Formats: sequence, structure tokens, C-alpha cells
Amino acid sequence: MKKLLGILIISCLLFSISCQEKKSTENEAWKPTKNIEWVVTSSPGGGSDIFTRILTDIVTKKGFTEESFVVNNQTDGAGEVGRLRVSRAKNDGHLLLTFNSADLRPMIINTDNRIENFKPICILASDRQLFIKGKQTPYKDLAEAIAAAKSGTKVTMGGSKGDDIEIYEMFLKSAGLTEEQMTYIMYDATSDAITALLGGHVDLALVKPASAMQYLKSGDAEAIVTLANERYTGALADVPILSEIGDYENIDLPLWRGVVTSADTPDEAVKFYSDMFQEVANSPEWKSDYIEKNLLAETFMPYDVASEYMKNFQETVLAAKK
Repeated sequence: MKKLLGILIISCLLFSISCQEKKSTENEAWKPTKNIEWVVTSSPGGGSDIFTRILTDIVTKKGFTEESFVVNNQTDGAGEVGRLRVSRAKNDGHLLLTFNSADLRPMIINTDNRIENFKPICILASDRQLFIKGKQTPYKDLAEAIAAAKSGTKVTMGGSKGDDIEIYEMFLKSAGLTEEQMTYIMYDATSDAITALLGGHVDLALVKPASAMQYLKSGDAEAIVTLANERYTGALADVPILSEIGDYENIDLPLWRGVVTSADTPDEAVKFYSDMFQEVANSPEWKSDYIEKNLLAETFMPYDVASEYMKNFQETVLAAKK
């Protein structure tokens, strides 16, 4: 009897400990437990790559997670291979994807992949674009390049994919040009278009300030038009908008920058990353090293707001596609 009683007491104790451990596990907030792969669908040095590297650098320095980030630049298929892979991944919370309006728009237009195959984590910033020229560009400004194109000289413009193509098409319409008069050459990332410009392979480039600022500061490139309804302030305050160089309509198509993950990702992981990136967005390092340095607008949206925003953006693109 004593032996049986002892067994029962031990069993009860083990059951109690098991319940306590289970309860403790359930109450413990989710956090990464291994390396976090971060997919970027632009080349190193491109706008999305810079965005990602600064984010991961701040997270690491601030100690927001003890795990390391492994940035994976996957540019195959204009980025669609990387996006499709993440959308289909079985994800325990250790796979992220940099995701912008420049990614969502072509994905919707060219593939069957949709935002419902992802879980948005946040939107952190938005920016606008510039036309720049290089030292080998034969035109002093955009007005002269437009005039040359209309007179029969073939002018070339380099840029990235996604929104860049739409902006280029909007510009052609505003300037009264055809694709034959001013030809667009698409690269995997803005950094590649800038390299082509500096090498004299294209006459002009369509860029995001984040990718071009170092070349503008060094004098290797010069900003000639801001694509917005108003001029920038600060370092780009002297750069005119399109309507200031001729009888042209301004082009204003903000580019939002965010982070998503697979639809399969646990909600607890999504909330963890959203809260973490909120801390990043509030940090002085993010404001000075990314927002102010690259003349961006602070646009933080947590996962629930970002999800609704991206779905509405998708509906707008789908409506225009019909």
C-alpha cells in the first residue's frame, strides 16, 4: 500500500510539473530561436537592399533579437522567383521578405500570386523618385534630353522594375514621347541602372534617393528632376519638379517600403516582428541613418494596418488591370 501511495504521489508531482511547464511555455512570448533568412528581390546596393541592411543593422545593434539575419538577394525573374518561394514556404517565423509597392504591382499584373499568400508585417517608409544624369550624359538637363528625343536622337533611360516602369510610362505620356524616342532599359535594381549611367551605357536613370545619394554627393551624378508634386527640401531643394521645366504634368507615385512573411507564419511571430520594427521606426538611428539621409517620409503601419493597406493597393491595381 505504501509503495502504491508513493507511486501515486510521484505521478501527481510529475503531472503538476508538466502542467506548470506547459503553462509557462504558453505564456512565454514568441521569439526567434535560429538564424532569420531575409529575402531581398533586388541586387546588393539597390533601394530594397539598403532598406534591409539598415533595418537588420539597427535590430542587431539594439539587441532586439539574439538571432542573426542572413540576407539573401534573389533577383531571378525580376524578383518573382523569390516572392513566389516565400509565398509558398512552410514558415515557422524565420523567413522574411522585403516587399514594396514596386514588388506588389508587377506581381499582380504578371502572375497569379496575390497578397493573400503573404502576411504583411509592417510598412516603414515611403519615398519618391528622381531623374539623374551622369558625367557622360550629353544633355545638360531633362528638357534638352526631351528635345533631342523629339528631334530624332535616340535617348536611353535606365531603371529598375515595378513602379519604375509605370513612372517611365507616365513620363512618356506627360512629355509626349514614344518608347522608340526614349527607350527604357530595365535592370534588376536601381544600383545596376546607376552603374550603367556612370559607365555611359544609358543617358539618364530613374532612381530612388536612397540608392543615388552617395553618387550625387560625390558629383558622379546629378539630379535633374524630382518626380513629385512639390520639391524636396534639404540637399535636393534645388532640383525642379517636372512642371517647372516645361508644359508637363507632374508625376507623383509614392513608393512604400515594407516587410512581409509567408501566409503560413504563426500570428505570434508576425506580431513579434511588427512590434520590433515599430521600435526600429522610433529609434533615432532609423530617423537619421535612413529616413532623413535618404529624404524619405516616415510611414509606419503595424501588421493589421499594413495588411489592410496592401490589400486595398492590390484592389486598385486589379481594377486598373481590367
